[in-house]
Order: sequence, then structure tokens, then C-alpha cells
Amino acid sequence: MLRKKKFLVGGLVVFLALGYLIYTGFQSSATYYYEVSELLTRGDSVYGENVRVRGEVAPGSVERESQGTVLRFIITDMEGEQSLPVVYQGVVPDTFKVGVEVVVEGQLDSDGVFQAHTLMPKCPSRYVPQE
Repeated sequence: MLRKKKFLVGGLVVFLALGYLIYTGFQSSATYYYEVSELLTRGDSVYGENVRVRGEVAPGSVERESQGTVLRFIITDMEGEQSLPVVYQGVVPDTFKVGVEVVVEGQLDSDGVFQAHTLMPKCPSRYVPQE
């Protein structure tokens, strides 16, 4: 009888540990993204936090530094009412261009500039070859 109780308690502990690991793994991978206006509304509460922001690359805002590793651009919310300057350092995906919807991941600094470490442009819904 004592042996069955030990087995049952041990199995319960293993089951709870696995459940906890699955739950925390899911929570870290299910990151919500903000719209530009939502992020700006939150103000000081998001400074220094790792967040994702979705927006559209504003026309005429893309600047690359001479070395090509630093990219500066502005994203606007889908209504075009609010904008957010972004600085990204790294390899720029081929699908990144003006007018494309992007999700950037990084931190908003106290100057109001979003320091992105991940840049994810939305892929087109269908492939259209270049002329």
C-alpha cells in the first residue's frame, strides 16, 4: 500500500512539473503585439520592456547608414494617425520596403525611439514576379 502511494505522489509531481513547463513555454512564445497608437498610449509603462509593435513603413522615411547595418525608418498605425521612429541593427529581409506591414520587436527608449532587434515584414499574400 505504501509503495502505491509513493508511486502516485511521484507521478503527480512529474505531471505537475511537466504541466508547468508546458504552460511557461507557451506563455513566452505567445507574445502579443501592439499597434503603434496602443504603444504610444501606454507611455512610460513600456520603457525598457521587450515588446512587439505592428505598423506600416511610412513613405520617404527609410534611411540606411553607409555600412548598411543600421536601418532607420518610421512606422505608422494602419489608420496613419500616429507614427513611431524605429532603429534596427541587423540584416534587412528582402521583403522589407516602403508601404509594407511590419512587426518589430525590441524596446522603446525614453526618447520615444523604438530600438528594434527583430524585423519581420509581412509576406505578400500572393507572389507577383518583378517586371
